[in-house]
Amino acid sequence: MSNPYQSVCITEADSQGNMVLHALVMVADNTPENTDFVTKMYDEILIMSARLHPKTKLEYIENKEGLTPIKLAAKTGKIGLFKHMMQREFKDKDIKHLSRKFTEWVYGPVHCSLYDLASLDSYETNSVLEIIVYGSEIPNRHEMLQTEPLNRLLEDKWQRFARWIFFFNFIVYVMYVAVFTFTAYYRKEGKPPFPIEHSTEGYLRLSGQLTCVVASVYFFCKAIVDFKRKPPKLQTLLIDGYCEILFFLQAVFYIFSSILYTFGKEEYVGLLVLCLALSWINLLYFSRGSRLMGIYSVMIQKMLLSDIVRFLFVYIVFLFGFSAAVVTLIQEKTNATNVKPVQSPDNPKSRALFATVDDSEGCKKPTYNNFSYTTLELFKFTIGMGDLEFTEDYQFKGVFYVLLITYIVLTYILLLNMLIALMSKTVEKISRESKNIWKLQKAITILDLEKSLPNCLRERLRSGVQKDLSKTAGEDRRWCFRVEEVNWNKWNTDLGIINEDPGNCDGTRTPGPVRGPGWRHTLRAFSRRQPRRQAAHEMDPFPL
Repeated sequence: MSNPYQSVCITEADSQGNMVLHALVMVADNTPENTDFVTKMYDEILIMSARLHPKTKLEYIENKEGLTPIKLAAKTGKIGLFKHMMQREFKDKDIKHLSRKFTEWVYGPVHCSLYDLASLDSYETNSVLEIIVYGSEIPNRHEMLQTEPLNRLLEDKWQRFARWIFFFNFIVYVMYVAVFTFTAYYRKEGKPPFPIEHSTEGYLRLSGQLTCVVASVYFFCKAIVDFKRKPPKLQTLLIDGYCEILFFLQAVFYIFSSILYTFGKEEYVGLLVLCLALSWINLLYFSRGSRLMGIYSVMIQKMLLSDIVRFLFVYIVFLFGFSAAVVTLIQEKTNATNVKPVQSPDNPKSRALFATVDDSEGCKKPTYNNFSYTTLELFKFTIGMGDLEFTEDYQFKGVFYVLLITYIVLTYILLLNMLIALMSKTVEKISRESKNIWKLQKAITILDLEKSLPNCLRERLRSGVQKDLSKTAGEDRRWCFRVEEVNWNKWNTDLGIINEDPGNCDGTRTPGPVRGPGWRHTLRAFSRRQPRRQAAHEMDPFPL
């Protein structure tokens, strides 16, 4: 870079648009030795570039994916280098403009710092905050969201506007669920579509149905937009949750139910009640606003997607396998009541016998020859509600009992107890991660609410303040976010050079006697009284 004969082009890039700072991000691996080396090299190149090419803003150059070095570090999860980039602070005046952190005042262990929000705040397009929050493939994004100023920035957004919008949405959704429930409960019986009744009850029913249709279309469109921004993947479901998918299914069920209702199909009721059940389940989405309820909801989601799914997969294999075996095994014996008599129906006794046969055929009880009935009965054995009273007339009862006992041992005793043990272990494991997952889900909600605001409100509710960080007015104006931090480690090492004046950040002062404007006069008066004090000291055996 400093070669006077053949200096390197500092903005040289590869085929992907990555220049030297992007390359340093790619070789970082989050180990302490590697992080120290890469951060030192990063700062050296940045400082040298600023001195040789003052007009070139090397750190703001984007590659072909539209990523600056700090955005690339956020997307690849290089937390060591990423943290250094956000909290980089230079004390030298000639390179102080390269800092992203500026100490506003210091008093003991308390530091008030200004963080540059350029490329960080979600007010900008494709910001660092959006990359981390919506990037489900980032392995350590929980830790990255806990670094400053991102942690305080999200909390400031929540306190500034997000909690009020979230509470308003909660009230509106509760009203929608209430309207939907009453509309579904007081639906008309018979074949749809039904004519509009010109009465108060008819108009109320029509208003409720239109409200549910509009809400379902809104949920459907919102889910499509969310899927485009963050495609649903298995990793996304395990970490971010599946509320968007449930809202999407709720909208789809109601839309298809409305279509069936329009075409006169009574099957619309089945989809209607499924949508009603999902609408109440989706009320748990608003538990994100509370810490305790949010963590509890996270535990439920994690157990459903991990332990319950694995249990159901194994259990369904056992259930259908043993059901097929039992249906294949069982054959009913030929019963006397099932054989039609040969007497003439003119005989009264014969007519009575025919009546008995007809009644027995009309009230015939389902048996293990039916696959669906067998599956239901075996499921009852799993939950301890099975019954063996109707197995006396079957052949091969020994083999049947062997199959049944084996099934009970494998499902009721083994699988259920394994599920309980796995769930207890999952709760213990998730209890350490649920707080971070809840914070991530809360961050997703905050950014979603921010994107729903119009541009005028977003600009008005923007976090941070605009500060002029240069000596000459207007040369270096940045949008900064103020964070007060406590650093006890630095306090313990800097006890000898405490800065007592919060307004003087550049210089330090050694603690000493406080000298006011009249300290010389006080010193002279003290000197004149000194002999008298010495005499009193000689006379007083117990001087103070």
